[in-house]
Amino acid sequence: MLSGPSSGEWIAALRRAVEAQKKVFSEHVGIEARTQYEGIGEGGDRTLVIDRLCEDALFAELDMLHEAGHEFTAVSEERGTVRFGTGDSPLLVVIDPIDGSLNARRTVPLHSLSVAVASGESMADVGLAYVYEFGAGEEFISVAGEGASLDGRPMRVAEGDGLEVVAMEASKPARIIAACEVLDGRAYRIRCPGSIAVSLSYVACSRFDGMISTRPCRSVDAAAAQLLVSEAGGVVEFGSQAPSQTGLDLDSRFEIAAARTPGDLATLREAQTAVI
Repeated sequence: MLSGPSSGEWIAALRRAVEAQKKVFSEHVGIEARTQYEGIGEGGDRTLVIDRLCEDALFAELDMLHEAGHEFTAVSEERGTVRFGTGDSPLLVVIDPIDGSLNARRTVPLHSLSVAVASGESMADVGLAYVYEFGAGEEFISVAGEGASLDGRPMRVAEGDGLEVVAMEASKPARIIAACEVLDGRAYRIRCPGSIAVSLSYVACSRFDGMISTRPCRSVDAAAAQLLVSEAGGVVEFGSQAPSQTGLDLDSRFEIAAARTPGDLATLREAQTAVI
């Protein structure tokens, strides 16, 4: 059970942040305009100006929630850990302002805002998930115990085994080749979207039958969308770690794999372990 703002308050704040982020993208048109850097973020990657501006838009909404009397701690790819209040509240807000920064920089229309709200420090504690994909303009939402939705319509994974379309993230050629050798004859097509949050969201709505990352990922990439998959009836694994052992801090690194069914997940984990 989440304390602090209601689910409706969180979603309203995140929708306002999305509108502010759309303005950032409309004001930075073209690859050159989006390929401006300013330092290294707390997540360890070089920070794009558009990363920082999109994060600023989200933090403006967090500031307003704090001014309304709510306390929580934000964990964000660029700023790191930021406390809103005394730090006593267990509520965590896990943020990737642009999941798929390379796509956004290269003007590929597939990147997302990913935000998870958790009552504790592990994946098992995530109670609200919000992913907005800017290319198609689609909104994925889940509240723990209440299912998942795409643009307000309930999402459930399709029944039955079968890996017709599989997504791979962290898609360097050598890693993909090793994973594909395992999947040869067992999966029909591979897609490399470039956003872990979007790949997981697409598993949740059965656009993809499963996904793997070919290297360990961070909490900000997966915290929100892993709940979407679970609430839509799919299955998610974090390598050998249970969700309760998989941390939400920026230092945590873990394997992520998801599928519509346990049988297909086992196949994908076999491919993943051939790489990682």
